[in-house]
Amino acid sequence: MKKFILLPAALLTSGALAAPQISAQSIIVNPVQSDLAVRVWVNKDPAGNANPTYRIGEKITVSTTVNQDAYVYLFNVDARGEITQILPNRFSSGENFVKANTTKTFPAPGDNFTFDIDGPAGQNKVLAVASKTELNLDQITSFQGDASLATAKVSGQQNLAQALSIVVNPVPQNSWVTDTAFFSVADRAVSRTGRIFVGTNVSNAVVYLNNRQVGAANTTYLNLQPGTYRVKVAAPGYAPYITNVTVRADSTVNVNVQFTSTTTTTTPAPVANTARVTFRSNAEGARVFVDGREVGTIRGGALSVNLAKGSRDVTILAEGYRAFNTTYNVQNGGTITVNLTR
Repeated sequence: MKKFILLPAALLTSGALAAPQISAQSIIVNPVQSDLAVRVWVNKDPAGNANPTYRIGEKITVSTTVNQDAYVYLFNVDARGEITQILPNRFSSGENFVKANTTKTFPAPGDNFTFDIDGPAGQNKVLAVASKTELNLDQITSFQGDASLATAKVSGQQNLAQALSIVVNPVPQNSWVTDTAFFSVADRAVSRTGRIFVGTNVSNAVVYLNNRQVGAANTTYLNLQPGTYRVKVAAPGYAPYITNVTVRADSTVNVNVQFTSTTTTTTPAPVANTARVTFRSNAEGARVFVDGREVGTIRGGALSVNLAKGSRDVTILAEGYRAFNTTYNVQNGGTITVNLTR
């Protein structure tokens, strides 16, 4: 059912056509068509016809435009019915006279403050009132001391509409118009994180995530944002173990490293019965380990070394690349070409 404000007789003039109309959606509407038009929107909904959601703590901007020079007044009504006068304000960009076909944004580009969403969660409305003549809002809001934003004297959408209807009633009815934008406020986003458990069979092992030392092995690392992580496990006397893992929200990735005697860096390589082997790689500076012992670094695309004949465990490591592991049978020498991947 449509509701209309009943105004004191002293405020009605013989030229008044109809009282401003109050509605649940638009708050206050001029029942008389005007050639003045105003539009208001929030940054998540430039079209101004949706109901976007903001979480508490998010930043928001409110914009308005008019088709004729006008004074524009912006009010936000939150889920509790509390009212914030957005425009005019005492910030440097707080003047509310808006030129035709220009956009006024709060906060304006270059302002040294932000407009942050506060609670409570629920439906919010931004009301824009545009008038060809300046309005007197003394009965609705007032500036207290040095406050930058005016304090509302009324609360609740109904009371705001009633107060505004009195303010605009003396104004020629074809010289003011309103528009309303909507947005919802939700509670703060809960960050969904994952975990990596790194286990090993040796003591004093150190764990690195994305090249940053994070602690000891046999530990679960919590609160990791979903994504790909480079995991490195280093232990004294052993070749480091490197792998890449993908962390997903609300799940744990297990990285279990079994260091063995064949992976120690102190195991001497046999000097007899050897063959010449050349390692080639696309990763300059890649380190080459044979049976856990580092035998050199690939420079200029290649590394040639003498290796004991027989089955050998080969590992090639390079910063930013996935570790390469294989078993190579050294007999008469040869070339191992490895294209490392990231």
